Amino acid sequence: MKIPSIRTLRRYHRIAGVGEIARRYFAMNAFDGVLTILGVLVGSYFGGITRPASVLTLGLAASFAMGVPGFYGAYITEKAERRRSLDELERSTLSDLSDTDISHASTYATIVVAFIDGISPFAAAALAIAPFFLGDAIDITAAYIAAVAIAFVQLFLLGAYLGSVSRDHVIFAGVKMMVAGFVCVSVAYLLGGLA
Repeated sequence: MKIPSIRTLRRYHRIAGVGEIARRYFAMNAFDGVLTILGVLVGSYFGGITRPASVLTLGLAASFAMGVPGFYGAYITEKAERRRSLDELERSTLSDLSDTDISHASTYATIVVAFIDGISPFAAAALAIAPFFLGDAIDITAAYIAAVAIAFVQLFLLGAYLGSVSRDHVIFAGVKMMVAGFVCVSVAYLLGGLA
């Protein structure tokens, strides 16, 4: 199979309308990744986990648990939707589109969207737990504080990005996203108090 050129991939990108879908999947799943890792961090803190390696294990396991099914779920869903659309187009044009740019663009879109769906929660969560990669070089409490701070910065940036896309007030949109993080931390804190 011949590897398509960058120019060809750009054409597929345009034909399949991948930009908007990819943007939506990225923001939605990165948001999920950050909120999940916030729950892991607060739960680990109140669970008395003081070894950086243990926090990393929990965080990376949660990241993979979101990323892998995210990839497969998006791949299967997107493939089915694109196949249905292609079948409808073939019926309406009374032609076989299996070896056309439209068909290739559909396959390209399926792979790109699935990749973004899988990588965005993993990357967001892994970034938040980055302080724990320093191991014992950083105090465990400082690592927890830094990780939570990174997560909130990510939430703000995600909100600001979506605010700019929707031509909304960027700062307000970022703060709205951070509120979800505060809710998550508050619930985890209350649950930690019950333990």
